[in-house]
Amino acid sequence: MAWGETNSWLEGKANERLYQRLLDDSQDAASRNSRRKKIIRPDEMPWEMSRQGLLKHLINENMNTRMETVDAYMQILPPGSRSGKHRHLAEECVYVIEGRGYDLHQDCDVEITDVFTWSIQDEVKRYEWEAGDVIYIPPNTVHQHFNADPSKPARLISSTNRIFKQIGLNTLDQLEDSPDYDPSVTLTAEIVREFLRGERGKK
Repeated sequence: MAWGETNSWLEGKANERLYQRLLDDSQDAASRNSRRKKIIRPDEMPWEMSRQGLLKHLINENMNTRMETVDAYMQILPPGSRSGKHRHLAEECVYVIEGRGYDLHQDCDVEITDVFTWSIQDEVKRYEWEAGDVIYIPPNTVHQHFNADPSKPARLISSTNRIFKQIGLNTLDQLEDSPDYDPSVTLTAEIVREFLRGERGKK
């Protein structure tokens, strides 16, 4: 037979219904989506005391919502505080709901071969923002948010695309923790109010 490969490709006894699984998954999509939430109420949005700071998750792949492609969270920056510093390959869009402050960004040099490597450039770029602004964070940029108001909180909405994770490029590195991060704290509405008033955090 052609190419003399017959003895190779005829090997193996494993059988799997992989194509059928694709069909089944497609056929079940309407029923599956009908069980997913199209409206998420505030009390269904989980808090997280994260190394990046105080987060309220609006949409996340683990929240059983209809959203297939985007994750979004609200970040609270207490008066005079800051987020953690991190970098990820996905670009990010951040809407400033309230407050004023600035971002520090550093570009990275990237090489993708068998191994993904990156190195931070020396130049630090500063970008001022206030309520109503949109902050664009390019792919693979080290970034950190700072609340410039010592008496009022800032709130940001962050959104990123899940596609990077789905294609195996979900790189996320935490370079500095938020000063508000305390893994022993379980966030509640009252505790968040204390952060908003500047009564907690700032290690």
